[in-house]
Amino acid sequence: LSCIYSSKNFQGRHYECSSDCADLQSYFSRCNSIRVDSDYWVLYEKPNYMGYQYVLNRGEYPDYQRWMGYNDNIRSCRTYPYVSGSYRMKVYERPDFGGQMMEFMDDCPSVYDRFRYRDIHSCNVMDGYWTMYDQPNYRGRQYFMRPGEYRRFSDWGSSSSTIGSFRQLYYISETSQSGSKNILQCGLTGIWWMKHSS
Repeated sequence: LSCIYSSKNFQGRHYECSSDCADLQSYFSRCNSIRVDSDYWVLYEKPNYMGYQYVLNRGEYPDYQRWMGYNDNIRSCRTYPYVSGSYRMKVYERPDFGGQMMEFMDDCPSVYDRFRYRDIHSCNVMDGYWTMYDQPNYRGRQYFMRPGEYRRFSDWGSSSSTIGSFRQLYYISETSQSGSKNILQCGLTGIWWMKHSS
């Protein structure tokens, strides 16, 4: 379940969303804060799951800068259940799984350092959810990758083959000795920790 608010700090008109929605425009014109209670949510800047993507994990986002949004435009969303297990992905230098291939089972902060070039034209995600970024060190535009075949970069919603980094998307929640809960978040600058009082 996700609750989307038109104003910052969970104020204004709101809409509770429990499933995919291809067009949110009839519910609100702006999105400035979000509460995510379960699952992964992928928000899109445009209707029909197009435009900038923002991957959110469980937690509270009091303004769009918390999910590293470029603006307050959210026009569609998809939800994905949490997964556990292994992570495996093959990336290719050419479309249709051509050219040099490398297989990854771990995070990659710099595609150039590991792959020796910055362009990934196709990809096969065998296991787990991943987030790709167009800049190194988990920065820039992000692309949510679920298991499947991506024969060209447009298949994952990109207008360019440039990928700077990628990492596994997984959920961790644990209570520290101080009693605060740490919730793993994933956004345009990668994964960071936010503390919530219990």
